[in-house]
Amino acid sequence: MNSILDFFKVQPGDSLPLYWGKEILVALLIFAVYWVLSRIVSYALIHWAPRLTSFTATDIDDRILGRITPPTSLLIIFAGLYNAVHSLPFHQKVHDISSGVIFVITIAILTNIVYRAMDETVLWYGDRLSERGSHGLDKQILPLVEKLSTIFIVGTALIIILKHFNYDILSLVTALGIGSLAIGMAAKDTLANMISGFTLMIDRPFRIGDRIQLTGGQIGDVQDIGLRSTKIKTAENQLLVIPNSDLCNTILTNQAFPDVRAKGRINIGVAYGSNVDQVKDILIQAAVEVEDVLPEPQPEAYFTSFGDSALMMALFFWVDDYTKVFATTDKINSLILKRLCGQGVVIPYPTRTVHIHKEEQI
Repeated sequence: MNSILDFFKVQPGDSLPLYWGKEILVALLIFAVYWVLSRIVSYALIHWAPRLTSFTATDIDDRILGRITPPTSLLIIFAGLYNAVHSLPFHQKVHDISSGVIFVITIAILTNIVYRAMDETVLWYGDRLSERGSHGLDKQILPLVEKLSTIFIVGTALIIILKHFNYDILSLVTALGIGSLAIGMAAKDTLANMISGFTLMIDRPFRIGDRIQLTGGQIGDVQDIGLRSTKIKTAENQLLVIPNSDLCNTILTNQAFPDVRAKGRINIGVAYGSNVDQVKDILIQAAVEVEDVLPEPQPEAYFTSFGDSALMMALFFWVDDYTKVFATTDKINSLILKRLCGQGVVIPYPTRTVHIHKEEQI
């Protein structure tokens, strides 16, 4: 009989049903208070909070409220259940098990609330980037940010749970730190590429779809920016896979910056004695008549230098997209050749005259 009383923590002489009736009533009262509180909080988040957030310039707060309202109400209910169970005079083992289970569920709900707020923030920021036309960033860096944030949130929740059950967190963190150091030393090249990839996503020297030129002379369009490497499709329909660390430590030309307009140049030589002003007019008129050449900035022609066998001229023109430079150059060259030939302007080619002197025989 004493063991039974000890299990329920009842004093000798007390009435067991009466004692338990009081404790259960107190526990139910505590739970009822928290349940009412959850209803009040839920009602406030659904009806009152939107009135306050309507004064803000963005809708991020409204979106977060919509995501966290259901689990917030559930969190308050489980908090009340935890306190209600804690008030019951169970045996210590029963109390520890029940309270521990409810604590883990409560932390899981709290983690879900934080994750929903983070996820909605990332989605909202991605929508803002899409509106600005920054499609490369929202496809590359935002998933990485979401994964890292999720790992951090889940890791923090696990640490809180382990700390609640009196596990030695310091030894676990130390072991993870030593293991991370060993992995980092073994995969330093891979980590360097990953860090460089993250740097490329943040610094954004180029975006997906941009045409870049490397120091080696290769020109291609960026197809993908990964954590380890960047893929570039060349004009020959070949795929270059370049480690990110190499791209971070090299000089490259982005033909799509500061905008997609591009400036073309055509060099041509005319014979000595040609009318330079006439040749300039022919070059400019040929460029103006080509449809893809922009009227502003206007095409310009210059007499650049005296060549070995020709007067060197240069024509500059603009197109609205760098991908049109080669095709437009072809059209202008064809028209220039036709006009120069029609005006009698000679396009010389290098010649060499060899004089042979025959020595007189004695």
